[in-house]
Amino acid sequence: MTEYFIGIDGGGTSCRAALADGNGTVLGRGKSGASNILTDPDNALKHIAEAASLAFEAAGLRPRLSSASATLGLAGNNVGDAVSYVTARLPFRQADIVSDGVIALQGAIGDQDGAIGIVGTGTIYIIRHNGKLRSIAGWGFQVSDLGSGARIGQLALQESLLAYDGIHPMTGLSEAILAGFGNDPEAVVDFARLAKPGDFGRHTPKVFDFARQGDAAAIRILKTGAAGIDEALDAVNGITGGKGRLCLLGGLAALYPEYIAERHRKRLSEPLADALTGAVALAVKAYGARLEVRA
Repeated sequence: MTEYFIGIDGGGTSCRAALADGNGTVLGRGKSGASNILTDPDNALKHIAEAASLAFEAAGLRPRLSSASATLGLAGNNVGDAVSYVTARLPFRQADIVSDGVIALQGAIGDQDGAIGIVGTGTIYIIRHNGKLRSIAGWGFQVSDLGSGARIGQLALQESLLAYDGIHPMTGLSEAILAGFGNDPEAVVDFARLAKPGDFGRHTPKVFDFARQGDAAAIRILKTGAAGIDEALDAVNGITGGKGRLCLLGGLAALYPEYIAERHRKRLSEPLADALTGAVALAVKAYGARLEVRA
C-alpha cells in the first residue's frame, strides 16, 4: 500500500493541508476553516480532517486519512492538555503537533541552520543553530511583540490623543485616526480599553500609508517599531553568529525592511518555501525514515 504524508498549517482563520508522496512531492492541497486547538479543539479536528480529505481529492485520490502520516503546525500547540486531546482524536495513521512557527522555519530555511522573524499582528523569532531550536520574544501583546502590527496600531492611537491634546503636532495620520472615531477622544479610549491585538492591528496599514507620504508621526512610530525588531535580530545574530539564512515572514515582512538597520537588511533572504511545504517536509522526515526501518 502506498504511503502518504500530510502537512497541516492551521490557525485561527483557516486550515491548509498538503498531501505528498514519500519523496515529498506535493500531490494535492486542501483548505478548510479555523483550527486553533486551544480555543475550539473539536472544530479544529473537523477542519483538519476536511482539509486533508480535500487534499486527497485534489490529487485524484479517495480520502484515506488513516493511511497517512502527518505533521501539524497548529495555533494553540503550547498547551499540553489541548495537544493531548487533539492528538488522541486525529484521523491519521500517526501524527505529531508542532508550532506553526516551526513549520514556517522549515519551509523558509530548509534543513540548514538559520532563523526567521515572523512579523504580523504579533512577533516571534525562531532559530535553528547547530540543529537545536530556540525562540525569542513572542510573549504576547501586553508584554512583548515589539514592532508588531498590534503595537504599531496602539502607538497610532496613542499619537492621535497626544496630537488632540496639543502635546504633539497634529499630522495627517492623527487626523485620519481621530476621524475614524468621530473626532471623539473618548471613543478612542473606549475602543482601546477592550481592544484585542487584532483590533489594534487594523490601524497599522494607515501608519505605513502615511509614512510613505512623509508623515512625521507615522515615520516616528515605524522607527520605534523597527528599533524593537533590530534589537531582536541583534539577539538572533548573537546566537547564530550572523550565519545562515535570515528571513522575515508575516503580514508586515514586506513593509519593514526599509525601516530596519542596514546590518540586518543586507542579510535578509527570500524564504525557500512556505509553512505548508515545511510541514510536509517535517512529516516525511519524521515518518518516512521510520517506515523504511519497519520495512
